[in-house]
Amino acid sequence: MRRLPPLNSIRAFEATARHLSFSKAAEELNVTPGAVSQQVKVLEDYLNLKLFKRKNRMILLTDEAQVCLPLLTEGLDKLAQSIDMIREQSNDKPLTITASPTFTSRWLMPRLTNFQQKFPDIDVRIDASNDLADLVNDDIDVGIRFGTGEYPGLEADYLFSQNVIPVCNPELLKGQKKLETPEDLKNHTLLHAHGDYFFIDKTHVDWEMWFATVGIKEIDARRGLHFSQHNLLVEAAIRSQGIALVGDVVVNEELKTGQLVKLFEDTDIPLKFSYYLIYSHAKSNLTRIKVFRQWLLDEVKKVRWA
Repeated sequence: MRRLPPLNSIRAFEATARHLSFSKAAEELNVTPGAVSQQVKVLEDYLNLKLFKRKNRMILLTDEAQVCLPLLTEGLDKLAQSIDMIREQSNDKPLTITASPTFTSRWLMPRLTNFQQKFPDIDVRIDASNDLADLVNDDIDVGIRFGTGEYPGLEADYLFSQNVIPVCNPELLKGQKKLETPEDLKNHTLLHAHGDYFFIDKTHVDWEMWFATVGIKEIDARRGLHFSQHNLLVEAAIRSQGIALVGDVVVNEELKTGQLVKLFEDTDIPLKFSYYLIYSHAKSNLTRIKVFRQWLLDEVKKVRWA
């Protein structure tokens, strides 16, 4: 059986030790300095040793207090996290996901119906944003991000990589301007996107790089239609407004349904970045996160082996 001093005395000592001030500790704990001092005295009596020493109107930690303070602070932090976890386990708490607008609309949304059918008791809230959320402190459970997989302080599950491919509406293949080789692109509108998640990677593949890779120099890679988001680029390609360079996984559904077709053979360029599911270790045992994680990994297997 654990023998522990009163929690209030531990909180009073830890706050005072951090601030080296009874008044600042009292302000943090919303009590009077006298009450803090009294609680510290309770802990000192319990331990039968002094925790503070006074010097020139200042208080300093004793050697014994300096040794125990880091572990005590860590213990209080873990206690607070445990209480938060109890609150988080509430069945009324929705699963909150952050992902880029393009990934959300092109890949995640078509599959969410399947998740809701399998887990009707889990409500889902989606934050479709390119902003990097704080998954430790913010009210967000998981993120799906495009990057290197190095996310300090977070768990990261690899989902998939992808290749950049040129695509267009199949109707363009029936037009008078042929589309049989990369050289034929000189007679077609090039579609560009800037500023979306797709270009977090500073080595991203744009038309200039793609032309250089396939050995074409005479086409101006800057001409065409330019969009602020990758999602708009895909929509323009679907509407026969030109030829787009896209990640093959992101347009997987459009390629399956025939809304888009891949052009040319042996011109795929692999991206250096990949997709990852990220979440904080502290939340990893939450039921809604474990369920979503396993469901997502199962969905990814379908993509990998399709």
